[in-house]
Amino acid sequence: MASSHSHSIADIKGAKVLMVGAGGIGCELLKTLALSGFRDIHIIDMDTIEVSNLNRQFLFRQSHVGQSKAKVARDAVLKFRPDISITSYHANVKDPDFNVDFFKQFSVVLNGLDNLDARRHVNRLCLAADVPLVESGTTGFLGQVTVHVKGKTECYECQPKPAPKTYPVCTITSTPSKFVHCIVWAKDLLFAKLLGDKNQENDLNVRSSDAASSSENVDDVFERRKDEDIEQYGRKIFDHVFGYNIELALSNEETWKNRYRPKPIYSKDVLSEELAPQNGNVDENHASDGGLSVSAMASLGMKNPQDIWSVNESSRIFLEALRLFFTKREKEVGNLCFDKDDQLAVEFVTAAANIRAASFGIPLHNLFEAKGIAGNIVHAVATTNAVIAGLIVIEAIKVLRNDIKSYRMTYCLEHPSRNMLLMPVEPFEPNKSCYTPLSLEINTNRSKLKDLVEKIVKAKLGMSLPLIMNASSLLYEAGDVEDDMVAIYEANLEKVLAELPSPVTGGTMLTIEDYQQELKCNININHREEFDEEKEPDGMVLSGWTQPVSAPENKDKSIGNGASTSDATIAAAESEKDDDIGIVSPLKKRKLPDDSDISKAAAETKNHKQLQVIDDEDDLVVLEGNLDGFKKRRL
Repeated sequence: MASSHSHSIADIKGAKVLMVGAGGIGCELLKTLALSGFRDIHIIDMDTIEVSNLNRQFLFRQSHVGQSKAKVARDAVLKFRPDISITSYHANVKDPDFNVDFFKQFSVVLNGLDNLDARRHVNRLCLAADVPLVESGTTGFLGQVTVHVKGKTECYECQPKPAPKTYPVCTITSTPSKFVHCIVWAKDLLFAKLLGDKNQENDLNVRSSDAASSSENVDDVFERRKDEDIEQYGRKIFDHVFGYNIELALSNEETWKNRYRPKPIYSKDVLSEELAPQNGNVDENHASDGGLSVSAMASLGMKNPQDIWSVNESSRIFLEALRLFFTKREKEVGNLCFDKDDQLAVEFVTAAANIRAASFGIPLHNLFEAKGIAGNIVHAVATTNAVIAGLIVIEAIKVLRNDIKSYRMTYCLEHPSRNMLLMPVEPFEPNKSCYTPLSLEINTNRSKLKDLVEKIVKAKLGMSLPLIMNASSLLYEAGDVEDDMVAIYEANLEKVLAELPSPVTGGTMLTIEDYQQELKCNININHREEFDEEKEPDGMVLSGWTQPVSAPENKDKSIGNGASTSDATIAAAESEKDDDIGIVSPLKKRKLPDDSDISKAAAETKNHKQLQVIDDEDDLVVLEGNLDGFKKRRL
């Protein structure tokens, strides 16, 4: 026993470890590694510290807000372990510097990431560099730690990941029945229309312009006229989206036969007096500095995010938020994206969602709850992060000792299953069909090369710096490209596939590589004329891929997300407590320890898919399946 103990100490002391992510799991992991005797640790994280991190990322303090997570985490741990070496990189793990050669120098890689895209990328680099990966994630009370060793266990992408919840646009625009539908409407349609990119297609006007209505100005109702003051403009928008559009919808009697009939709401009905900030000058004290600190609640003297606003209060917040965007933050109007850390954006979306909910007879929610739904937040639990970090270190030590028989995938459950909160399971074998030739149905006479690159190569295949070849002809290359080729590739991106210098038509086989990930795959192109806009919004269908998809909120904004908000479906995570999201048992097909209790749990949950906990950073994970198997066990 003593010799194996000294053996593992030597393994730990000589190991060079790469940690990716210094957030909720990362802070706990770095602390545990340092206290377990690891002496050479490298950390990569692109994020800076936000106030909302401080409740669970215990290496950070108020004074660190705005600084690099990786650097501050390093400094904090060196204070109590000054004799070890910690190297921090304030950078994106997808940067070209972190290539296969960089990964090859490490004994093991440990992930504490918050998005699928970066996870896929690290998985591929570990496969290419032949370095073991210990992967992890938490969502509230749920968590998992999985071990991925090339050739010995499945890789991170061997199992398909659950897709984010999506809602048909017709539900969002016409017949909302849950509060989450109102949030998605307020965030992805109204906020985007008024404050985002003006050129985006948007469904808010569809109902109005289709109607045989005599209103000439319907199409430009969202444009603010030169002579229009912001109060007039705000009321015009209010009356259009909460009043006129609802009246228009009501004119279609068929829709409301078996549904709640919505009530139009006009500003004159809910706001009698002219809008003036309460207490006269409160506004100036709170909103004069501009930026993310501007708040409609503050300027109206409303303080508690747990209060549910009345329709009158929501209406005042809505108009005040709009006024503040156009007066204090006018430079940003036209290119704003919703951000859960932008107070004014959250106030605007909460108010708009509540007014719409009131119209459709849906219960109203407070700002705190609305922010959770809009930001796809599952509130983090610090102890879950600590448990998961401990399990990562245990698996890392087994990996360093090459103790393959002891590797375990461990799932942290919300409710004890036969007195067990941690469910250990033997790893899967690698999936032989992980990277097989793929096939893509696409209209080669209509779709451009750009569509293929954005919607398939980046969003679905998760490549960062792709290179695309048709036989020996190079159609496109990203990354460090010679100047004379840049213009050629740019021109190719805008061409329809069938009109490229080396035409791509039905029967063509494309080769796609990402040198950084050392990943290569072939795609067979099948020409198809028509696509169903609701079900196939991308206008193309990829098959043969296990389709890992990006989480709805992706910290890495530079690349396309798997969950695209298209004209036909709007991706939104459902964080209302529905059975749509349940815990998904890890037990399917996995070998279990010899324990009849666990076997029983396995039998009860054998139909569930694998648990996919996506992140630790307050971005929602969408879980499939249901709770039945575990509900029976609640005491």
